[in-house]
Amino acid sequence: MDATELKSLQAPLKELYRQDGKSALITLKAEGRIGEGVTCSVETARAMVEAGLHPATGGSGIHACSGDMLLQALVACAGVTLNAVATALGLDIDEASVRAEGDLDFRGTLGVAKEVPVGFRDIRLVFDIKGKLTDEQKASLIKLTERYCVVYQTLRSPPPVAVDARWS
Repeated sequence: MDATELKSLQAPLKELYRQDGKSALITLKAEGRIGEGVTCSVETARAMVEAGLHPATGGSGIHACSGDMLLQALVACAGVTLNAVATALGLDIDEASVRAEGDLDFRGTLGVAKEVPVGFRDIRLVFDIKGKLTDEQKASLIKLTERYCVVYQTLRSPPPVAVDARWS
């Protein structure tokens, strides 16, 4: 896809959203069901993913780890966003890869050290990009990728998360 094709795909959507801001508000959903052996099955667009405990918390390692899935979502979103920005700007990228790493202290998750927070301490997002770009183009590509990557922005400025338990 080139910049012209991308812009022609997005132009009617942008116009609609300018005219009717409410039409741009979409609710994405994910649903899972708990299963055997401390697992939860989550349906994705392509397949059912069975998530389980990470080996550092007693898991077998055969199930997906939700922490890994969070980093994978960040990589996927950042990669798609980088590609879209490069395409829209007509930047010539030969190839690019995206990697996310996150540090966890499982003492918090297992409740063995109350002073240790549960969750990622640090997350690093790394782009390896090959292409003939000026320094200005490189800076713009990364700046706009950060700006428009939904998962990155959600992690940087988390929204309120409401929990509702329904009993039957």
